Amino acid sequence: MQELITQIVKPLVDYPDAVKVEMIEDPNHITYNLSVHEEDIGKVIGKKGRVAKAIRTVVYAWAGSKQHKKIYLEIVE
Repeated sequence: MQELITQIVKPLVDYPDAVKVEMIEDPNHITYNLSVHEEDIGKVIGKKGRVAKAIRTVVYAWAGSKQHKKIYLEIVE
């Protein structure tokens, strides 16, 4: 899942080497923390959060078929 998030985000940003995805797993859910270079935050979030919502939709759809836990994607500054 971390590779999927990385592959989606890297083409969107100016600093692809700064893209990092960290997984935190709890008994009931999994949280993926996405961090990018501070200049790329706006590109990942998009206008009115549309890009972030699209990324979350793809990740949740992919994970929903593979995992039996609730998945969260958070964008960390």
